[in-house]
Amino acid sequence: MTEPIVALITGVGGQDGGYLAERLIQDGYAVWGLARDVDAVTDVPAGVRLVTGDLCDRPAIARLLTQCAPSMVFNLGGQSSVAASWRDPDGTMAVNAHAATALLEECADLQERLGRQVAVVQAASAEIFGQPATSPQDEATPIAPVSPYGQSKAIAHAAVEHWRDRGLHASSLILYNHESPRRPASFVTRKITSTVARIAATGEGELVLGNLAARRDWGWAPDYVDAMLRAATRVEPDTYVIATGRTHAVEDFVRAAFEHAGVTGWSARVRSDPEFFVPSDPTEQCGNAAKATDLLGWQPQKDFEDIVAAMVDADLARLTSGD
Repeated sequence: MTEPIVALITGVGGQDGGYLAERLIQDGYAVWGLARDVDAVTDVPAGVRLVTGDLCDRPAIARLLTQCAPSMVFNLGGQSSVAASWRDPDGTMAVNAHAATALLEECADLQERLGRQVAVVQAASAEIFGQPATSPQDEATPIAPVSPYGQSKAIAHAAVEHWRDRGLHASSLILYNHESPRRPASFVTRKITSTVARIAATGEGELVLGNLAARRDWGWAPDYVDAMLRAATRVEPDTYVIATGRTHAVEDFVRAAFEHAGVTGWSARVRSDPEFFVPSDPTEQCGNAAKATDLLGWQPQKDFEDIVAAMVDADLARLTSGD
């Protein structure tokens, strides 16, 4: 009987990590998952071998790679908030840039020792483009980050290209915003849907946000982890923009959430506060995923209105269940 292919997911406790673990288990992979606190991991299916660890602990990461000997490594761990990166730029750089770069080097070393391919997928971000002069952005768009988060992701993105040139099957996926009911409440989309759900359920409260005019290209998280697996299993590694190619303002997200929840007169319940504005916040991010469609056969499956509706419904259900 053939042994299952081993995949390692860093950041398995996050939104993408949980969806990717589900997909890999469903497809018959043996999955290992790294998290800072495995006791706090909730959205991971049975069968995943959970390991507590710190991406910044390079010797421990090296031991883990030797122990599980993966054929695929998905680096989804790290500090994922642009706003938080302004408060802790050094910590963001340590985990998103330096730890990611060390992981790539350790995977290259593992590949050499095993004498077989180790495919690595790095979760990059549209934030590496900063304030792009053209829209939509694609793989040829100049990299010019304007936040500590974007800078950290740009360094890791460049490291992927370096190790790819040296023979590692390393792909960098430039991910645009992608959402789901599993988004932490610290993210603006979940802040919107959870607050809207409470207002719909109680008739009370207000929604306080930052820049309502900021435009983003919002996709569905399970669609984006599908792209990750496609990149890992393609014969040639590469760089791909993963996006829907359609943008909406934060205010559009708010409107769609309130309308789906059946709340009328909602604009009186929404307030913009400069306290929640992010320094150097890009006014618009829109990605061109034509390359991913052409080479990976990837296309987004869930549209904007359905994404918002799914998140509102999940938050309404949480209120009903008392979670």
